[in-house]
Amino acid sequence: MDFSLSPKLVDLQQRTRAFIAEQVIPLENDARQGAHGPAEELRDELVARARRAGLLTPHASPELGGMGLSHVEKAIVFEEAGYSPLGPVALNIHAPDEGNIHLMEAVATEAQKARWLQPLVAGHTRSCFAMTEPAPGAGADPAMLQTMAVKDGDDYLISGTKWFITGAEGARFAIIMAKMEDGSATMFLADMDQPGIRLERLMDSLDACFTGGHGVLHFDRLRVPANDVLGEIGKGFRYAQVRLAPARLTHCMRWLGQARRANDVALAYVRRRQAFGKPLGEHEGVGFMLADNELDLHTSRLSIWHTAWALDQGSRGNFESSVSKVFVSEAVWRVVDRCVQMLGGQGVTSETVVMRIFRDMRAFRIYDGPSEVHRWSIARKILSEKH
Repeated sequence: MDFSLSPKLVDLQQRTRAFIAEQVIPLENDARQGAHGPAEELRDELVARARRAGLLTPHASPELGGMGLSHVEKAIVFEEAGYSPLGPVALNIHAPDEGNIHLMEAVATEAQKARWLQPLVAGHTRSCFAMTEPAPGAGADPAMLQTMAVKDGDDYLISGTKWFITGAEGARFAIIMAKMEDGSATMFLADMDQPGIRLERLMDSLDACFTGGHGVLHFDRLRVPANDVLGEIGKGFRYAQVRLAPARLTHCMRWLGQARRANDVALAYVRRRQAFGKPLGEHEGVGFMLADNELDLHTSRLSIWHTAWALDQGSRGNFESSVSKVFVSEAVWRVVDRCVQMLGGQGVTSETVVMRIFRDMRAFRIYDGPSEVHRWSIARKILSEKH
């Protein structure tokens, strides 16, 4: 594995870093933000700025208007975008749209791409991914899927309830995972403005970084034409893996950027803040936290780059992405927690961005598979020697 970056990639890294510093960070305290994320108006402004800077949706294929970045290239750019909580929103690389774009490029028909994917890549619309359900439905175990799709002539009727659906409010369309009558699973595309879809409520959550929040969706005999099946009937679980392995990793990339930001804020503070006759950073207890942060940041980056490299070599990356998801989610949490400690009162108030990062980041150890589920999966593969 070559750790050097091409001149072209270094230029893109620096362009992204400058864009975040000059165009995005100044909007972090914009009033157009609330408990359920940035408002659509703020998102539209951020997207417009990224479009003018030539940085919008860089992971999409050049045919769709993106840069066609490799996984390793995404690791560089997404970390830079993640330096601000608003950066992924601006570049149109936030969840769930980033993963949906990747999936639809691989699976959708040309007609589906023209209808749903192209506007999504252009930043004109948003989407959501509806899989998680209330008990006894699917959560970490997708085999528990309860939402049903029943054949009705040339159409399908979908009924069920989904929750924790990120970006649900204001999304133009949804990718819905539903169980078929034979027990298999299928993905369906559906516009969100249909009478068979109801956004019941938005859920209060620790994080507030996703436009559209996290919603509860109810499907009541939603009619979906056969032409709107995403991919093939019965292959929903297989397509979920096409989406999830890279999506787990892009989460890691973005959150690494946020952890680096928190560390930079804390480092600047302990360099200038005096206590007991010298700067805080010169006290051994604080210095050890700085060292541990550097260890976690560096090792997280290596784990991300290795998994990205494996994906670029054509590997499915399921084992590697699980390893990265567990390690990085826990490592960056340790980094930000130490930053809160170093900042003291400023770490637990909105005097710095660190409190916001701390709140947003806690969910990362749960979504896209809790650490415990990934550890269980890793152990099974180790025992079976299938990794």
